Amino acid sequence: MFRSSSFHTIDSKGRVIIPSRFRDALRTDKFYGAMISNKDDCLYAYALSEWEKVESRILSAKTSAMANFRRFFLGNSCECQCDKQDRILIPKNLREYAKLEKDIVLVGNLDRFEIWNRDQWNTVNKRMEQELKKEEVKEEIASLGL
Repeated sequence: MFRSSSFHTIDSKGRVIIPSRFRDALRTDKFYGAMISNKDDCLYAYALSEWEKVESRILSAKTSAMANFRRFFLGNSCECQCDKQDRILIPKNLREYAKLEKDIVLVGNLDRFEIWNRDQWNTVNKRMEQELKKEEVKEEIASLGL
């Protein structure tokens, strides 16, 4: 569904152009846009069908830690409809959480895409690159045939 990364800017009103390769996954009969919430210092954006699966999994978890996560994740979620220019408007509270000011990166992650502040993404990406060099990580990746 969502693959690869692309570099964009977010305008002063909080609008982001959705790349064409992501737009098809966001179209349904009733909805053209994304469900967005905050997690891991970025924003997670889901197609409505995937979002409904996420909600079901969250509802099935019954621990107090999951109740707090549910409140945080679902309480900060927002439906973002695409406009005629294929942009979504990200609410100010979510932009502030992810420090989205101008330069951003949309990162495909199969069932969702993530919206990152570009500098934050570069830092995280370098950290992940170092993590992937660890022997136990290399072995786990090799066990997948990759």
